[in-house]
Parts: sequence; structure tokens; C-alpha cells
Amino acid sequence: MNETPAGFHDSRKTRISKYNWLSLTGVPLAAILFQVYVPQFFHYLAYLELPLLVTVYFALMRRSPVAGVFIGAGVGLAQDSLSHHYLGMYGLVKTLVGYFAASVSQRVEVDNSVVRGVLAFFFFFFHQFFYWVLSHALIGETFDFDPVQTLVLAALNTAVAIPLYHVLDKLKVTE
Repeated sequence: MNETPAGFHDSRKTRISKYNWLSLTGVPLAAILFQVYVPQFFHYLAYLELPLLVTVYFALMRRSPVAGVFIGAGVGLAQDSLSHHYLGMYGLVKTLVGYFAASVSQRVEVDNSVVRGVLAFFFFFFHQFFYWVLSHALIGETFDFDPVQTLVLAALNTAVAIPLYHVLDKLKVTE
């Protein structure tokens, strides 16, 4: 057991959430398919970045930067392969998001809905900003990054993330 110098038990290391393989593959795949196909029929849902929200959730709950890297890379590359974007762009950005989300979860208790909402908001903005930076730096693609619009979209994605995270909590494997 991990004991702190004052004698208190540090429960963050023992509270790593576990999921069955079907949840770890099926939920991200469903989010990616939603992202690729649903906006073709319902254009107003194009602002949702469900693969990002799922990446943030699983990286936060696993509490391991290595797991966060693999989750982010897997979701990002799968999203790249099914979308019209350059292969590897979402892979790179979601890998960064997965790593940083898992790193934050080692220092902050992430079982609180408010904390999860703040992190979903922050990582949406982080994701959009780094996608813009990498698209300029790597492929020379120029598109406008509007911080105000990105903040509004981050708020909308956060409004979806909080109930989504409660639903995903039900998929945890209890021992």
C-alpha cells in the first residue's frame, strides 16, 4: 500500500478504472462512426467531437500516460482512416490529448463531474488549437482558428461530455 508521510493512504493509484475489451473498442468505434456519418444527415451535429470526448474519458479513468498515449493514438488513427482528413493528423493530436489527460488524472481526482467538465472543455480547446498548429506546421494547410467559436464549441461539447461520462461510468468492471 502506498502510504504518505503523514500516514494517509493515497487512493488515486488504487482507483484505476477497468473496462472489458468490448467497451474499450466498441465505444471509441461507435464515437468515430458517429463523427463520420451522422453529420452527413444532421449537419447541426457536426460540432460534436465524440472521439475526443471518449479519448479524454478513457485516458482520465485509466490514469496512466502510457495507456493515454495508446488510447489517443488508436482513436485518432481510426478517425483519420475513416474521415477525409490527412492520415495521422488526428492521431498526433489525440495522442497528445490522451497523454496530457492521463497525466492530469494522476494529480487531480477526476471522479467529480465538475472536474471532468472543466477538463473536457480544456482538452477540446487544446485539441482544436494543436490541430490548427500541426496543420500549419506539417502540411501547410491554412484555415482560420477562431478562439471565440472554439470556446463556444468547447462549451457545447462539455454539455454533451458530462452526461456521456456518467453513461460510460456504468461500463466499468467491478472486481
